[in-house]
Amino acid sequence: MLFSPIKFRNVELPNRIVMSPMCMYSAEDGLANDFHFVHYVSRAQGGTGLIIFEATAVSPEGRISPYDLGIWDDSQIISLKKINDFIHQNTSSKTGIQLAYAGRKASTINGKQIVKQQGGWQTVAPSPMSYQPGEAVPHELNTEEISNIVSHFALATKRAVAAGFDVVEIHAAHGYLLHQFLSPLTNLRTDQYGGSFENRSRLLLEVVAAVQQELTDNQALFVRISADEYAEGGWDLLQSTELSNMLKSKGLDLVDVSSGGNIHGVKIPVFDGYQVPFSEHIRKSANIPTGAVGLITTATQAEEILKNHQADLIFLGRELLRNPYFAVQSAFALGEDCAFPIQYSRAKKLKSI
Repeated sequence: MLFSPIKFRNVELPNRIVMSPMCMYSAEDGLANDFHFVHYVSRAQGGTGLIIFEATAVSPEGRISPYDLGIWDDSQIISLKKINDFIHQNTSSKTGIQLAYAGRKASTINGKQIVKQQGGWQTVAPSPMSYQPGEAVPHELNTEEISNIVSHFALATKRAVAAGFDVVEIHAAHGYLLHQFLSPLTNLRTDQYGGSFENRSRLLLEVVAAVQQELTDNQALFVRISADEYAEGGWDLLQSTELSNMLKSKGLDLVDVSSGGNIHGVKIPVFDGYQVPFSEHIRKSANIPTGAVGLITTATQAEEILKNHQADLIFLGRELLRNPYFAVQSAFALGEDCAFPIQYSRAKKLKSI
């Protein structure tokens, strides 16, 4: 199953291997550069079915760090389109972009918050609560500012389509802004964006609706969530499943199931495939396609997840950093076929001539 195609809207992926979005912190003014070209193209040449570009900020204030990719300005389309065009013209891989807004976890370098005098900026959040002790208290967003953020996501999506992406993923996980709104531990609001589950989910649903307006049948829509934040009274699998049902009714194509990231200092039980049970539960309970991610490191492990109907896509992070040719080499090992650059075709025969 790992090397079987799968289709979302009019987007057909050649296999189930996905490069998980991972921040490279290598951009200036949000612009992709030669590093990003080599980084993403090499995974496409290695046979990865879908390559999702790293968390890309929809506004300058939404960046995690000053070195994040950005898509808040039309000038940022050009370098992204260059990468997409090469991948689409020379490989069978599809590309995606993760649209993000960091919220209270913004304005950092190497995980440490930076102040304005050092190039930092005012962070924002649903409620005035800092992520770590000693950090500046974020500004509590008012309803007009929330509306502006929804507009930023919509405009970013319009640019993503112009840049040639096949998939748009909304980042609502890992303690960034949309996750902060979802969690009852970080959202203490008493207006229409806080309190009940429906109110805490409102911003994400508004973002999804705004993004959908900019998509066509030639782009699929994913949302990444943290299924559990491992904190008593916090966001959990039950709420994630209910949210996934709501997202399905809004036309979402897939839930990318991760976990954690919102509450500082919690203990996360980490083991091989530790987030796969979350993916399986949401897939079966909400009847929506899911992606599994988290310490998946071998083709055999990935194949087992798919055959057990625990996920529809396999998201790989560190393993694809270690090995850009994971897909091709896994195909060799499993006796399957995988797209390989025509220039390298002589290497598909393992026996030397």
